[in-house]
Amino acid sequence: MGEIVLAAKVTHVPSMFISEMPGEHAGCRQPAIDGLAEIGRRVKAAGASSVVVFDTHWLVNSGYHINCNSPHQGLYTSSEFPHFIRNLEYDYAGNTALGQTIAEIATANGVLTRAHSDIPSLGLEYGTLVPLHYMGVSRDLKVVVVAGWCYDASYDESKIVGQAVRQAIERSDEKVAVLASGSLSHRIWENHLVEQGLFKISRPFNEAVDRMVLEMWQQARIREFLEILPDYAKHCSGEGWMHDTAMLFAMLGWDQYQGSAEILTDYFPSSGTGQCNVVFPI
Repeated sequence: MGEIVLAAKVTHVPSMFISEMPGEHAGCRQPAIDGLAEIGRRVKAAGASSVVVFDTHWLVNSGYHINCNSPHQGLYTSSEFPHFIRNLEYDYAGNTALGQTIAEIATANGVLTRAHSDIPSLGLEYGTLVPLHYMGVSRDLKVVVVAGWCYDASYDESKIVGQAVRQAIERSDEKVAVLASGSLSHRIWENHLVEQGLFKISRPFNEAVDRMVLEMWQQARIREFLEILPDYAKHCSGEGWMHDTAMLFAMLGWDQYQGSAEILTDYFPSSGTGQCNVVFPI
């Protein structure tokens, strides 16, 4: 019987790459990089054989989709931030069986989900590539990616998909880490302000709600958080409408989950958005 060995909400801000470059921003994202490195260390120490990523940079418009190609190989440049992420080579193993089982269970439970294992040109997005890069993931860990930006989908649907992830893991013989890759609030600065806003939140209201949410997670007030999730995502422009977060909590047990979150990277603003690295105990 398989098991979940780690669950986390992680940042994927591309400014981690400029943090490693010489110049005025050198070291600016070191706490975020260190948080992802610690998650990678814990994943390895737990003996994980696979990782499932809910990626808010993979937008889908019809049904839910899973990339379980094996291998995942490519050369990635971000169309959004080509000056931050360019020519990033990646080569990861995949887990076709796990991805297909997730899709089968979710579909059987009423949410059409397609698993793709035969499309080599279906590459990975930077919501997956950035965390895996800084976690130090190698081919020892098999990667499955679930689209986390689901156009016009309901949270009830994402709940079913998240529950399917847990059921599929339990049916397998895998030890699996699960990552929700996305920001908290996600209102990027207006274009004429974005260059000056690299280290500032775009709306003080968003930061206040972000910090309240982190406190709720630390205090294990998960039921309360789930009640406000739709409004939070709407009014604070949650990345991908925070479907990644809905899937993560569904995988953990939804409103029955009682774990107290551990913040590995303190809250920080990035180009107007709210970011963190948070681990949820299993």
